Amino acid sequence: MENDDIKFTAKHLANKLKLRSGNSEVVRRHNKLKAIYDDDPREALITDSAVVNGENLEDPFHSNVLMNDELDVPLKTGLHRAVGGDHDYATPGDILCAALAVCLESTLRMIADRLEIQLDQTKVSVEAAVDVRGTLRFDKSVPVGFQKMNLEVVLGAKNAGEKVLNSLFGAAVRSCVVYQTLKPGIPITKTLKIV
Repeated sequence: MENDDIKFTAKHLANKLKLRSGNSEVVRRHNKLKAIYDDDPREALITDSAVVNGENLEDPFHSNVLMNDELDVPLKTGLHRAVGGDHDYATPGDILCAALAVCLESTLRMIADRLEIQLDQTKVSVEAAVDVRGTLRFDKSVPVGFQKMNLEVVLGAKNAGEKVLNSLFGAAVRSCVVYQTLKPGIPITKTLKIV
């Protein structure tokens, strides 16, 4: 597919998104939110959260994380065997990959719903590669952090062809909060409280 075709289709989709009426549940909900956010933009500022309250501190390889301050459903976590863990629960890297996969897949679904694209298959796979010698301080020349991430998306639709699905994918990448956060990186403020 030529880039001009993709750009044209993407521009067409963008116009269609702006002109949509309330034909889908996503459109109905977004229209209500738009009215609220237009009236008071501060309402659009949200804060997601996760908290680990240290339990069983004699076990350095396992913990529980609570995500979303409205839920009380802990997720058991563990460490990768490459850093000495048992790799028996989701690792921090797994959770990072999951955040990107969930965000992108749900963004694809919402945009497809708004455009009345009838998806019949979605699959978002994310892998993140890291050389653990950096975090373990075995080799100070190795950076601490993931060196690359791979994202693979499979899409199928009953009523849309390759051009439209390519544009849908591009729109989802541009609208995916986690992808757009990871790509350039963001500053992180740090606070330590000693008790």
